[in-house]
This record gives sequence, C-alpha cells and structure tokens, in this order.
Amino acid sequence: MTILHGLVLLAAIESTPPPLSGTQIVERMMEADNVRLAKLAGYTGLRRYRLENKRFNKRAEMTVRVACAANGAKTFEVVEEKGSGFVRRHVIRKMIDAEQETSRKGERESSRIIPKNYEFRLVGMDQAEGRPSYVLGIIPRTKNKFLIRGRIWVDAEDYAIARIEGSPAQNPSFWTRRIDVHHRYSRVGPFWLPAVNRSRAEVRVFGTTEVT
Repeated sequence: MTILHGLVLLAAIESTPPPLSGTQIVERMMEADNVRLAKLAGYTGLRRYRLENKRFNKRAEMTVRVACAANGAKTFEVVEEKGSGFVRRHVIRKMIDAEQETSRKGERESSRIIPKNYEFRLVGMDQAEGRPSYVLGIIPRTKNKFLIRGRIWVDAEDYAIARIEGSPAQNPSFWTRRIDVHHRYSRVGPFWLPAVNRSRAEVRVFGTTEVT
C-alpha cells in the first residue's frame, strides 16, 4: 500500500460516522441542542414567503423581517407584500401567527423534537447539506398540529437536525386532505438555523397549493 492510498483510507475511516443506536443518537442530539440553545443570543433575518395555487391562478408573496430572541420567542415585521390580498391575509399571515404562537415558551417545548413529544426509530444513514447524517423516523406521541410525523436527518458531527420531512400529526382543517412539509437547516458557525421551508397542501375545492 502506498502512502497516498494509506492517507485516503485513513480519511475515509475518520469521515465514517460511528455506529450508534437510535437512543444514543437522540441523547447526543439533545445534549448538543441544549448547549447550542444556551449559547444562542438570538438572530434576525429576512424571510420571503411565496404561495401559488395553479387551479385558481392565485399567487402571493410577502417579505418579512423575523427576530428570534434568546428564549426562542419570535416577532415578525412585514417589509413588503404583493399578489392576492385574500391569500396574504388568510394563508401567509395565518402561518406567521401560528409560528409566533408556537415560539412562546410553553408552546415551544410542546413542539420541540424531543423524547417527551416523539418516539424515534433509526432508519439508516444519508447525506444532508453534503454531510453524513443519521436518519431517524419520528412518531408524535400526541395528535398536535404543530408536530410532524416523518423523518429527520441528524448531522453526524454536530448532532443537529439538518432536515425534516413529513406531515402534521393532526390535519389542521377539514378542508385540507394532506400536507407535505420539507424543512432544511444550514450551519451558521456553531448553530443550525432555518434555511428553506416548503409545504404542499391538497385542499378540497382549491386543489394543490404550494408555499415556500
């Protein structure tokens, strides 16, 4: 074996995540998350909402300045908006109100991805954000519209959630047949912050509506 081959093999071994059980992964995820939460002094950013319903040719956009405090509480300020006024009032603003509500301390704890709220099952390994990740199935312990039934991708180095895919544990409305959600997070220094959220809802009468 040449020195080059030896170095390549060593790098491959070092980059391979350790084989852990689902319980061990969740324990490390909780420990790392608590450390990050204790260090995070909050953040601000611009968020752009885009909604499209092709059946009725409805579109709307809204740019919002979001501020997240150290305790996780969020406030929103609308910077710019255009498109359907009905959609902006009854869909996008409702989404913002719901997120603001869940960010309050009591609601935040009841919606966190922690053993108190979820059962976990190890599915396998995958890549998220170009990094090795553990994939865990998550099953809500209660029917809560703010909980997700699906999968999470846990970064194998930082033990942070890099991706979430699934559907709400409870259908938010009779009019909604199905909602698929996709959340992606990006690493900013030692923190993992929201990058892109996408949802696709099958709604009675209105058909498919996509929100990014």
